Amino acid sequence: MNKEILVIDDNPDIRSLVSSILQDQNFEVRTAANYDQAIFEINRKLPDLAIIDIKLDKADRDGIDLLKLITKKDKLTPVIMISGHATVQIAVEATRLGAYEFIEKPFSKEKILNYVKRALESLNLKKEKDIIENKLFHSFDLIGNSPSIIKVKKIIDKLSTSESRVLIKGPTGTGKELVARKIHKTSGRNKEPFIIINAALLKENTYEKELFGEEFEDGKISFGALERANKGTLLIDEVSEIPFETQANVLRVLIDQKFKRLNGSKDISVNIRLISSTSKDLEVLVQNNKFREDLFHRLNVMPIELTPLNSRTEDIPLLIDYFKEKLSEINGVQQPKIDIKNDNLYTYDWPGNVRELRNLVERITILSANESKGNINNIIEDILNPSSSFINNKDLLEKTFSAPLKEARKHFEKEYLTKQLKKNHGNISKTADFIGMERSALHRKLKELGIKGIN
Repeated sequence: MNKEILVIDDNPDIRSLVSSILQDQNFEVRTAANYDQAIFEINRKLPDLAIIDIKLDKADRDGIDLLKLITKKDKLTPVIMISGHATVQIAVEATRLGAYEFIEKPFSKEKILNYVKRALESLNLKKEKDIIENKLFHSFDLIGNSPSIIKVKKIIDKLSTSESRVLIKGPTGTGKELVARKIHKTSGRNKEPFIIINAALLKENTYEKELFGEEFEDGKISFGALERANKGTLLIDEVSEIPFETQANVLRVLIDQKFKRLNGSKDISVNIRLISSTSKDLEVLVQNNKFREDLFHRLNVMPIELTPLNSRTEDIPLLIDYFKEKLSEINGVQQPKIDIKNDNLYTYDWPGNVRELRNLVERITILSANESKGNINNIIEDILNPSSSFINNKDLLEKTFSAPLKEARKHFEKEYLTKQLKKNHGNISKTADFIGMERSALHRKLKELGIKGIN
């Protein structure tokens, strides 16, 4: 099926010119001559790509407002903005709000076609990536027959008919986001948005903007997570990281079901289900006056506890079999012959929990094509016991065995993380993924150990 492009411009000559150029390349073209027509066409059906003139017929509404409407409906839809008299500031603003490209009039046929083709190629790549990620994560199930997992599954079933707020507790990598997604998918809100905001990754001065959105002097609006999650579910991941001052505003939203955007004067009403997750003990933070007690009680209506993997090792064989099948299908390779009786799998501490086990199975799946169980056991040994490669490091051994436990661990961690960073050419994301840590947690660990950028 040919791609459909919506051309929005109040100049009939420009509309006709751009439409002809695109139709000659076998694109399906719809047009809109003014702001109201554009709103009608966008709401009727989103195109595969939109070309929008900045200046339209309305004094208080322009192409930027249409850009925001399209990206709110589907952030993947590419938008090319065009203008004959725009400033650099407008171009920057359009790009910041999600425009794929900004083109000044007059433009050549080659230029517009080049940008259109690149934008559609980019769209295809993003969609393919989303499909892979959906297969990789969103379709994953909650696997295990241990008492703790059976209890969690029963709670999720009961929550399917409830609108209660949920607080999911558990160490990094235990599946808090997966549980939140399962709650959303089994709820009456499953056709509505599921929005995630990771409080641990936000800069200190951006929390309120990310949650509540912002209004600008020129009338433009940046929508926050609360507004984007309206009628659906909002997951606040690592809720403990929200600043104390901002917590009061979150509490007010839970009480009133409305809020004001930053710099805004109008109340925005929302109907959301809030799920929070944390790897920290919020009750301890409450006792230390680092988390509001009233907010804690509002969030903790239905608590769910996820236990670390090393406390439910009976689930490891089930998880390995499950991940083998899923990851082999995704990577298009044969399932590896993993020996589920390998002692290393049960004596290892699994600091990254289920995420780390999944990463291990994926690495084995990719690395072990046509390998025997014995060779795969060696791969597992190398991955789970990286310290074995340090045995001949006399200096490290001397420092480690002559120091107290806490200091010895620090020596080891510094050496291990330095080697992993070098192996990944200083790439934090790849290193975090390999060792089974959150990127933010790895950043904190590197800072704590005094490890700087590695080339």
